[in-house]
Amino acid sequence: MINVPLELLPVLKLLPGEYIFNDGAEVLAGQDNALVVDEKGCFLGKIPISFLNEDIPIRKLHSLVEPVQETIQQNENAVELIEHFKNKEKVVYVTNWENKLIGAVSSDSRVISMLIKMKDNFLFPNIFDAIYEAVLIIDISGSIVYVNHAYTNIVGISGWKILGRKMSEVEPHSSCLKVLKGHSPVINKRYFIESVGVEVLANIIPFYVNGKLEGVVSMFRNVYETINLGHELQRMRGVAEYLHNEEAENKLPEAFDKIVGNNRHFRQALALAANVCNTNATVMLRGDSGTGKEVLAEAIQKSSLRKDCPFIKVNCASIPENLLESELFGYEEGAFTGAKRGGKKGKFELAHKGTIFLDEVGDMSLAMQAKLLRVLQEKEIERVGSSRTIPVDVRVISATNKDLETMVLQKQFRDDLYYRLNVIPIFLPPLRRRKDDIPLLVERFLGLYCKEHGKDKVIVSSEVMNILIDYDWPGNIRELKNVIEHAVILCAWGVVTVEHLPIFFKKHKNNPSAPEWDKESLSEMVEQLEKEAIARALRKYGNKSDAIKALGISRRSFYLKLKKYQMFV
Repeated sequence: MINVPLELLPVLKLLPGEYIFNDGAEVLAGQDNALVVDEKGCFLGKIPISFLNEDIPIRKLHSLVEPVQETIQQNENAVELIEHFKNKEKVVYVTNWENKLIGAVSSDSRVISMLIKMKDNFLFPNIFDAIYEAVLIIDISGSIVYVNHAYTNIVGISGWKILGRKMSEVEPHSSCLKVLKGHSPVINKRYFIESVGVEVLANIIPFYVNGKLEGVVSMFRNVYETINLGHELQRMRGVAEYLHNEEAENKLPEAFDKIVGNNRHFRQALALAANVCNTNATVMLRGDSGTGKEVLAEAIQKSSLRKDCPFIKVNCASIPENLLESELFGYEEGAFTGAKRGGKKGKFELAHKGTIFLDEVGDMSLAMQAKLLRVLQEKEIERVGSSRTIPVDVRVISATNKDLETMVLQKQFRDDLYYRLNVIPIFLPPLRRRKDDIPLLVERFLGLYCKEHGKDKVIVSSEVMNILIDYDWPGNIRELKNVIEHAVILCAWGVVTVEHLPIFFKKHKNNPSAPEWDKESLSEMVEQLEKEAIARALRKYGNKSDAIKALGISRRSFYLKLKKYQMFV
């Protein structure tokens, strides 16, 4: 049986023309019949369109409405739809689960005609739509005649977009075409699907009907786990292969040595990152600001096949919207006022053959997202002010602290770009969920800043360590580093005590909610609180724009206060 999701089939608009009954029932014009729906859009039936031109009372007109048999729900199996057309019906009407009329499918549809023809020649078992692997079938002419649900999840492209097209157009170098021409079948072989940038493990075999070659079946799965299993399952299964035992867990690449932490969840994230280093897979680092996403991106790049090639970092939130396109893709001479003579290469050109790190990618506008998506799909860029395309070979690592799934639902982030970037998501836990790592991090930062500031060895008192462990660290590792550097600079006798911590920790120790009265004037207290609030916001969010939003003040006021308090950031 052919098992194609109905939602993938083209739904034609009804012919124009509306008729409104006095009681609120609405009639949409069809061909020979008018389709009658009530004021809620529920499908009532049909009536000969000629009756609408006659002087027939409304009540009698309602009695002439006939039920419609040729209907199908949007979420039903398309096999039922094909059976309607096999019975010579020209149009089948489509309703949703509330019985609201949403459109019609015509027998003139190219896809419908092809499916009716192919149904008698091929066996497409329903089980194809229940399995985890993607299934794609081409016929003897090289046309794509079937894809299952898993194909869309793994590749990120809706099946209806390629159904009926030639494989040579969709993926010119596909091994399916080689097998169709008589090459040996493919068994458990890795392939990189160039058109979508996904690496798969594939089996490709020819199939015969009555001894005659009729086409090729390709079954494949994502090498690094498929998207449709969800982020958590994908992460856990990815690390399961790498972390089969404790010994394997500890054998991270050398570039990971400067990353400190023994927390189980954190080590699992590092192991997944190490597992994808020597691939070209697109990686997205997820986690709160200050959790070490940029440090991990550097470790991945230094352990990858592109380690000797450029590593270009771009903070998408720190570059004004009107400059981001020229920064990423470059510009030609004369493209705009102030453009350099000879133009300028963009970050993607500079990263050619290497890796680009797109930090805060969730802050991009929808317009910029569309342009980035095209570059990822086509693997080429156009400079601002030019129509010439420049091919680029770049591995993309992105990072964000945004809830992209919610942003996709709210239409604030493109779902197609989300699937392009989120092939291998790696979630870094916040410091408040890995407090067992705080002593290790403190020791590392003490050594770092003692060396940087020319201090002898410094340790922290047990009281200070308890305060650090008890604190929730909204700014995560970035905030902890700042606190330790502050303490090292103030510490004069080798032991960090509470007095060497920032003033906030002293107040927090006594009463987290009460300001300290130290014979200061009210204005001095306000200034101190303002200064601390700004510093905490910068540590937590990592960039000025988000800090300004969190503080609820204008950009002008923010910069005036930075100048007033001599906070050079």
